[in-house]
Amino acid sequence: MGKLLVVDDDDALRRLMRLELSDTYEIIDSGEPEQGLALALEHRPDAILLDLRMPKYSGYELLQTFTSFSRTQMIPVIIVSGEVGGQTKEHCKQLGAAGYFEKPIDFDALRACLTRSAKTLYTPPRSEVRVRLRIPLKLRGTDSHGKKFSEFASTENVSQSGFLCGCNADLAADSIVDVYLTTSGEEFVGKARLVHIDSRGAPVRRYGCTFIEKIGPWVLQ
Repeated sequence: MGKLLVVDDDDALRRLMRLELSDTYEIIDSGEPEQGLALALEHRPDAILLDLRMPKYSGYELLQTFTSFSRTQMIPVIIVSGEVGGQTKEHCKQLGAAGYFEKPIDFDALRACLTRSAKTLYTPPRSEVRVRLRIPLKLRGTDSHGKKFSEFASTENVSQSGFLCGCNADLAADSIVDVYLTTSGEEFVGKARLVHIDSRGAPVRRYGCTFIEKIGPWVLQ
């Protein structure tokens, strides 16, 4: 019998997971996302089912930890979330998710996904390395209200083609922003498109950005 780790703050959903899947898998679950990594290291599950929206914690951060840490990166992480939209799914895929299921869950499809994962040696489908790094930036452009803005930001992680950052500006998905490195003065890097928005921490919002044009030097070459 395989093992599944379920990390979700919804008690009812965790009970439903046990009801639907315990005939095939040993279920280890927690409503405390802070325990997620410790449970994964202790039990070495065959797969992890992870929610994105949990109080005081972002499932994106835990997803990135699972898919980056050497002792857990071979464990497929499947997102089970109430969030809908292609941008969210694509962002999770870029972070290394092996699958994405919207609530309410199609358990037949989920079982099929788990079966496929068990039959193949899983390698997180990440196109490039992401590095946890805090780099000061300045973003400029037009906000969601049509007004010009210029705001400081700080990255949470960076890759060759983009970054995840926190910023006070209220920006719309698919916005194009000018990006400046501010480690020593202001050095223009290029233009980036907002491909993901997480506004849970308002007024500081988190934006996933992908460069569409790079002119100046960037942190990773």
